Amino acid sequence: MNILVADDELAIRSLVAELLEDEGHNVTLAEDGQDALEKFEMDWHDIVFSDIRMPKLTGIELLEQVKRINETTQFIIMTSFASVDNSIAALKKGAFDYILKPFEDLDIIAQTANRAIENLKDLREQEYLLNTLSRRNRELDGLNQKFREMAIRDGLTGLFNHRHAEERLSKEFERANQFERSLAVLFIDIDHFKLLNDTHGHQAGDEILESIGHMLNEHTRESDTVGRWGGEEFIVIAPETNEQEASALAENVREAVSKGTFPYVDQQPGGHLSMSIGVATNRDGVQDAVALVGYADKALYRAKEMGRNRTVVCRVDDHMEDISPR
Repeated sequence: MNILVADDELAIRSLVAELLEDEGHNVTLAEDGQDALEKFEMDWHDIVFSDIRMPKLTGIELLEQVKRINETTQFIIMTSFASVDNSIAALKKGAFDYILKPFEDLDIIAQTANRAIENLKDLREQEYLLNTLSRRNRELDGLNQKFREMAIRDGLTGLFNHRHAEERLSKEFERANQFERSLAVLFIDIDHFKLLNDTHGHQAGDEILESIGHMLNEHTRESDTVGRWGGEEFIVIAPETNEQEASALAENVREAVSKGTFPYVDQQPGGHLSMSIGVATNRDGVQDAVALVGYADKALYRAKEMGRNRTVVCRVDDHMEDISPR
């Protein structure tokens, strides 16, 4: 152990140092409190033996400074009978123990040092256990977060899964109605996806679905919720979005896919990948989130009927309008 001995009496500090060195410890000597503080700042010590009455800096003042620098350092006060009250005050400030001068039994020096060492080992063990527990708690929090993400994410595309998308849509619909705000839904289907699967296999289909998931995230907004509804169907929930804004968003997505480069699409109609999109908003008469998805689904079905690769908006009284340029 590295031990600092501070006493303004040369005979005392030399005696204590000799006794501790005989026990195998590395000992540094300081002739007063200020000297001790400077040496402690240069090299932290495990244990400090300090006289309570010293020039420049008292033992209690040194104790306060040492504990400020390193709280676990074991501080032992050396005092006379006349200063016992001050020693008790030092214990209240964090000193480990005090011993009385003159020393009636020199073994008290080594014994007190050994007890301080055991206490220091206990403190370090506690610190290690606390750090280990803290690290494992952080790891557990990370795993819990990962499991929460897994519970709400589609394993293939990384988008929100059907259940979570339904929950988000229900909450957004309630919020939009409560505050009389706009809400739009884009219902999306990849055109001729069965043909691609039948021609190139399901692994190729999965690669396309994964690519579409990335593109939907890239071409929607941070405020939008993008989910895989099932199979080759996707949903975009767009808060604070009116019909015109939703239509522009849908067309941005549709055109990005239509102009994108994908593998396995050489035998698709037109030689490229495309998608059909149905758009609906929470206009008057839309009762709930389920009805809103229903209107978007009707618009999507109409887009399929009209030849695919287009966006259709479902308006009041189920009027459908193809907004895609031709």
